[in-house]
Formats: sequence, structure tokens, C-alpha cells
Amino acid sequence: MKNSIFILTLLAMVALSCNPKNEKENISEINNSTEATIPLSKADSIVNAAIEAHGGDLYKKADYTFSFRDKKYHFKNNDSEYEYSSEMMKGDSMIKDVKINNDFTRFVNGKKLDLNAEDSGKYGESLNSVIYFATLPYKLQDASVNKKYIEETTIKGKKHDVIEVTFGKDGGGKDFDDEYQYWINKETHKIDYLAYSYHVNEGGVRFRVAYNSRVVDGITFQDYENYEAAINTPLKDLAALYEKGKLKEVSKIVTENVVKKKTNTD
Repeated sequence: MKNSIFILTLLAMVALSCNPKNEKENISEINNSTEATIPLSKADSIVNAAIEAHGGDLYKKADYTFSFRDKKYHFKNNDSEYEYSSEMMKGDSMIKDVKINNDFTRFVNGKKLDLNAEDSGKYGESLNSVIYFATLPYKLQDASVNKKYIEETTIKGKKHDVIEVTFGKDGGGKDFDDEYQYWINKETHKIDYLAYSYHVNEGGVRFRVAYNSRVVDGITFQDYENYEAAINTPLKDLAALYEKGKLKEVSKIVTENVVKKKTNTD
């Protein structure tokens, strides 16, 4: 009897050891179940709602042109891949910058220029920055973005959630150490105000106020009044300083002639 029990136990152990697939599947199911139960942070939930309010899934395949100051811009998204470009006339020359994912190229009158790494990075960051701001808050869920919920506050009688954004060095671009804050309207879930501090060109602090918010084929575009504050002013103080009229307006960020490019399916 004891021998029979021993043999049956041995056979069961052998059967289990010969079926690693089931073991791996069980571990995978446990891991997936664990991942599925991890809740979003409050900051992530608020940013997700803002992205949805501004355009949501339409950003993933967005294909638009617009004008900003003296340049014409184009951005085309294909899920995680993208193509950005800008065109401007300088004297008799047409300068076209193109950034496809992380590869930047400059053309002058259709001829490709050989750029060193420093110039390529500088021009590429400039192109990326304009489109980044024009399509806010689309990129705020990139892997390099770190988000933190700060507080709820009221500006001009409307309640806002304040989100702090910083960037990781890997994937955060040349100016990864810049800091941002976004004031997201609790009712509309859209960005009403934003602020940032930067370190290039001796540094600075800016506070932007959204206006002329409009929807173009499902995606929201906004212009901004651009205010300056003293260097080292804490970003959290800027909304109160704005309400008290203590910030100096230095420019307007105006995105004009926004047009969705037509496709055969439109």
C-alpha cells in the first residue's frame, strides 16, 4: 500500500514538472491580474481626462497644418510614430525642417544640409517644442513624463486641478530639467493655464493664459497670453500673481490657419 502511494505521488510530480507551459501561463495570469488591479494615480487620471477633452484618440492619427509666426508647420501622427515639419522663407531660400521620430533633417531649396550634432539637436528641439505646445496635452502621457498632483485651486472663480510635470533624462529632450505646472479646469477638463521654468539662455519663468479655444475637426487648439515672472519665482505662486496683475505680458502665442489635412477616407 505504501509503495502504491509513493508511486502515485512520484507520477504526479513528474507530470507537473513535464508541463512548464501551464506553470508559465499561471504565472503570466497572476502577473496580468496584478497589473490590471494597479490603479492610476490621481495625476494620471486628471491628465487622461484632459487628453480626452482636448481630442482623445483623434490625436493618434492627427494630420494638421498651422502657422506660427513666420513659419508653416505640419504634424502627422501614426500612433507612437510621428512626422513633424516646418517651412519658412529666408531671403531667396526656402528652409524646410523635417523630424521623423528622432531623426532630424534640414533642407534648403530642396537640398539636404549636412549638420553637426549640436545644430541638428537645436533645430530639432525647436521644431518639437512648437508642436508640443500646439498639441497640448497630447504628449503628457509619454514615458519620459513624470506627473504629480499638487492641489485644487480657484482662479477667477473657477476650480482647477494643478499638475506638476517634470521629465526623465532618458527621452526628456535637451531641456529635460525644465519644470511645468498645468491648471486643468475641473468642469471642462481643459488646460486654462500653464507655467514653466527653463534654464537655457540664463533661464526664466513663464505663465500662460489660454484664450481663443476652438475645436478643429475634433481637436482643441488654443492661443496663449505669455507672461514673465522673476527668475526663481515658484511656479505655484504664479496664478495668484496673475490674478493680482503682478505679471508682465511679453508676447502672445498664436496658432493660426489650423487645417486638418484631407485623406481619401474623409
